[in-house]
Amino acid sequence: MASVHSSNEELETKEMDTRSLSSSRNHSQGTPYIHKVGLPPKQKLFKEFTNTIKETFFSDDPLRPFKHQPKSRKFILGVQAIFPIFEWGRGYNLLKFRGDLIAGLTIASLCIPQDIGYSKLANLAPQYGLYSSFVPPLIYAIMGSSRDIAIGPVAVVSLLLGTLLQNEIDPNTNPDDYRRLAFTATFFAGITQATLGILRMGFLIDFLSHAAIVGFMGGAAITIALQQLKGFLGIRKFTKKTDIVSVMQSVFHSAHHGWNWQTMVIGASFLTFLLFAKYIGKKKKNLFWVPAIAPLISVILSTFFVYITHAEKKGVEIVRHIEKGINPPSVNEIFFTGEYLAKGFKIGVVAGMIALTEAIAIGRTFASMKDYQLDGNKEMVALGTMNIVGSMTSCYVSTGSFSRSAVNYMAGCQTAVSNIVMSCVVFLTLQFITPLFKYTPNAILAAIIISAVINLIDFQAAILIWKIDKFDFVACMGAFFGVIFASVEIGLLIAVSISFAKILLQVTRPRTAILGKIPSTTVYRNIQQYPEATKVPGVMIVRVDSAIYFSNSNYIKERILRWLADEEELLKEAYLPSIEFLIVEMSPVTDIDTSGIHALEELHSSLRKRDIQLVLANPGPVVIDKIHASHVANLIGEDRIFLTVAEAVSSCSPKLAEEA
Repeated sequence: MASVHSSNEELETKEMDTRSLSSSRNHSQGTPYIHKVGLPPKQKLFKEFTNTIKETFFSDDPLRPFKHQPKSRKFILGVQAIFPIFEWGRGYNLLKFRGDLIAGLTIASLCIPQDIGYSKLANLAPQYGLYSSFVPPLIYAIMGSSRDIAIGPVAVVSLLLGTLLQNEIDPNTNPDDYRRLAFTATFFAGITQATLGILRMGFLIDFLSHAAIVGFMGGAAITIALQQLKGFLGIRKFTKKTDIVSVMQSVFHSAHHGWNWQTMVIGASFLTFLLFAKYIGKKKKNLFWVPAIAPLISVILSTFFVYITHAEKKGVEIVRHIEKGINPPSVNEIFFTGEYLAKGFKIGVVAGMIALTEAIAIGRTFASMKDYQLDGNKEMVALGTMNIVGSMTSCYVSTGSFSRSAVNYMAGCQTAVSNIVMSCVVFLTLQFITPLFKYTPNAILAAIIISAVINLIDFQAAILIWKIDKFDFVACMGAFFGVIFASVEIGLLIAVSISFAKILLQVTRPRTAILGKIPSTTVYRNIQQYPEATKVPGVMIVRVDSAIYFSNSNYIKERILRWLADEEELLKEAYLPSIEFLIVEMSPVTDIDTSGIHALEELHSSLRKRDIQLVLANPGPVVIDKIHASHVANLIGEDRIFLTVAEAVSSCSPKLAEEA
């Protein structure tokens, strides 16, 4: 057995020697040393497949902590992986609780008035906003991995959900079925989020580009603010459409008889107060609590003012009634059959993806600020679970709120216990305080929402996008104007479409460049980036900046031939030597498929007809392996495949290289 083993080792050693990177071509004394492009060791098909699957779905190696651990320890680690509270809870102390208590009370003062307002965006009764800040934060605190994210309803998702739901059911004529469809959509939003996390497919949310999100959020913020004009101006008859044209028409048509000046005074006064509080919070970071408690103070003062003046009798719209008590069960209200099942599923998937995108972006932002790792897949499972449970306890889609998370961070939160504290305050509010909101004017809720969504309009980000990438700016503006002039779903569709269009454009039309030699070096770079770089006479060097696949192989071949035709035309006009060698720099080419191989064969054939030799420089391990497997290496000639462009030039045309 030992002799067999040693003979196998010798064979493997010989195979590695023949495929070694360090081997070189025979060269005579005095000529430069030419390295041979190495072939990677052959991998078994199953191993190659498993490695690909691992890198695609398990790139973070989630099972690493379980290695070399006893079964009892593996069980504990498994529980901690699903419920992170058992991991960080072991080191929890009174000092951390102090920070979480202050943060939790602060975000509770912000979330209560916001929740009442956001529920109106979703066309639901005010208590459902409060319900959604009671149960979901508790679930997230147990399963979530972010220390800073604050959970609850958010403006954009509330508007999106309300818009999509009212397209199916009128909330005024059929409120019961509307509410049931909202719970159904929330259930499927949770299923979508949890499924993506369990299947480790979180990378799908990255297909919505940052630029598209900036535009979508900005457009949604303006749409939300315009929707608040109904409560802000005291308009009774208001359009159900969300586009800016319909909203402004509705506002101006009711100007003579539909506006209520008392409502406008309340709204304008407290909006000014809220914006001033935000200004103070931005100017002095230690006064972060001022804009956090300003909404609650506004609600208390405006409610007291309406109560003592009986302004509701003079046309000021008030909340009137908020159901007292904690969340009633709603499992039996979810549509598991019937015509609304598919509609709930469709709405839930859309709302779930947007909620997920927002929560992950917020979580990553604060994780980077505090220098800790956020597991995106765990977050998806946590968010999904809380929405599934929420749908069964009269909640609608909840996610991470940027305004509340920022306040949570500034208030000094240490762990997710701040969410538990907030949830407890909401519980007490539902049990004892909701009757006090009876005289809260709708104008103050409109003012709170307007002041909250203003921060979603990020002018600086839009300007930066314009400076960096004009195509990204088109995606940003497409999403922005789509939301404003059409609807939230149209804006979202435009955002996704343009994001995919950019990916397709980059894949199907990759960049190529002509390279020249930097003076006094052996370095070859893009002549457009380095105008001082000189072309080598008789040699054209082209770099392909992408993998070569079926989607772009024909374009790359034709683009190279166009480069060649243009170059030959210029040389002919200048009476210079024609091209003898075409060197393709393949360092950026990470992969190639059968269409790409076929394109190389066709390129070689086209060049031979023109008496031009095709030369390849620095193909990567995957590419060189496929070139050899397809026998293209024999077609081109193994002596025409080089490790660097410099070696290719010096080997093909040494005298010309020295002259250049």
